[in-house]
Amino acid sequence: MKSNSTAGDTAAHDKTNSMEVKQIQTPLTDETIANLRCGEMVSISGVIFTARDAAHKLMVEALERGEDLPVDLAGQVIYYAGPTPAKPGRVIGSCGPTTSGRMDAYTPTLLKETGLRAMIGKGPRSEEVVQAMVECGAVYFAAVGGAAALIADSVKECDVLAFDDLGPEALRRLVVEDYPCVCVIDAQGNNLYELGPAQYREEAPC
Repeated sequence: MKSNSTAGDTAAHDKTNSMEVKQIQTPLTDETIANLRCGEMVSISGVIFTARDAAHKLMVEALERGEDLPVDLAGQVIYYAGPTPAKPGRVIGSCGPTTSGRMDAYTPTLLKETGLRAMIGKGPRSEEVVQAMVECGAVYFAAVGGAAALIADSVKECDVLAFDDLGPEALRRLVVEDYPCVCVIDAQGNNLYELGPAQYREEAPC
């Protein structure tokens, strides 16, 4: 039997093969968010930020102490990744996504308190995260296959903003051009990780 993650990823691939790519620019506006639909292929240009669970923990702890974050996340996108060091002549090293569930404990707080509008990663999200996304008007993108190479090619600038002691997991600012991904959970809560397995069950032979 296919797992929810595998079936959802397969559905995303099949669903977007024949669709046009929607070009979006960061920071994301209310209109952009409202017009994104589950299953759509998108291409992101502008500034995005990389952060994994260690950086998320530090940011949430800072918010709990009433402190400002190192970056204003209003309207922004966080990519769940920890880039490797860049090779000579390259802006960034390999930069594939990490499992998004590692950030689930921290995501609702960031959505509700910072104005974060989108996340990029891999795998499904918890119900609490999806509910917070609907309440705050946020979306979740899944990185497409071969993302480590694709994101590296699309990155034009890379700077460490905070938590340098975390190494690859430091908070980074990336400037990207035409970074491809799939909208798997939209701001209405439509979830391709649920719709994909349901479609698979309907189409599977008895």
